[in-house]
Amino acid sequence: MQKKHSYIYILTNKRNGTIYAGVTSNLEKRTYEHKNNLIDGFTKKYSTHNLVYFEEDSDIKMAIEREKQIKSWSRKKKLLLIEKINPTWRDLSEEI
Repeated sequence: MQKKHSYIYILTNKRNGTIYAGVTSNLEKRTYEHKNNLIDGFTKKYSTHNLVYFEEDSDIKMAIEREKQIKSWSRKKKLLLIEKINPTWRDLSEEI
């Protein structure tokens, strides 16, 4: 049986722009949906289509808690998280 993974991810519209954090079990599919405006809401309204950060967790409950934790952080702390692993803010969607 294949182990299911969960992903916590951050999207943006540009470097230091609008930030969106989410959680999913299929990062490739979810990123595609955001990039193609298939999901109404925040990411469509603010064009947050660039995947600039993600992390993987094997437990969906832990992933949801991590997403909530990140969402509660200050903007500065979120920016530091992104820049720690992605200092140039490149779109990571091609790497998944």
